[in-house]
Amino acid sequence: MQLTAAIIGPAHGLRGEVILDVRSDDPSVVAPGMRLDVEGTSRVLTVRAVRVHKERVLASFEECESREDAERLRGARLLVEEHPEEDAWYPHQLKGLTARTPAGDVLGTVSGLRPGAAQDLLLVDTPAATVMVPFVSALVPTVDVDGGVVVIDPPPGLFDDHGDDEGNN
Repeated sequence: MQLTAAIIGPAHGLRGEVILDVRSDDPSVVAPGMRLDVEGTSRVLTVRAVRVHKERVLASFEECESREDAERLRGARLLVEEHPEEDAWYPHQLKGLTARTPAGDVLGTVSGLRPGAAQDLLLVDTPAATVMVPFVSALVPTVDVDGGVVVIDPPPGLFDDHGDDEGNN
């Protein structure tokens, strides 16, 4: 399965350099020499160089030599093959896992992952609502993709049933 490594932004300068919106925690996916597929095409781009400038990632590609070439690439999604990372999971691996407490009680089903500024949020569908759980090891100590389970040790109130608010009408 291919995943988005980066999205090409606007051109930077006159020699084909572009601003990249990197979508991976693994910096090696956009390292010099890497070959990235362009989504929806048969085109492949080879990373020539990568640098950081004013907190933005800039990249140049062997196949992109001018500002005009770079502008034509704007908005393109660069894809890489899925690869295992230690203590990291792809959203599609988490979706559908059964969320349980450390004692084994079922909390709900993982429906997705929402990227966050401080940490990602694990979305857990319960009968009452979708609960957003900070995806940190203190709250989510175990992820067992093969076993189909994620263990969540929620603080009090996180999974309270708010669907039964009697007397608050």
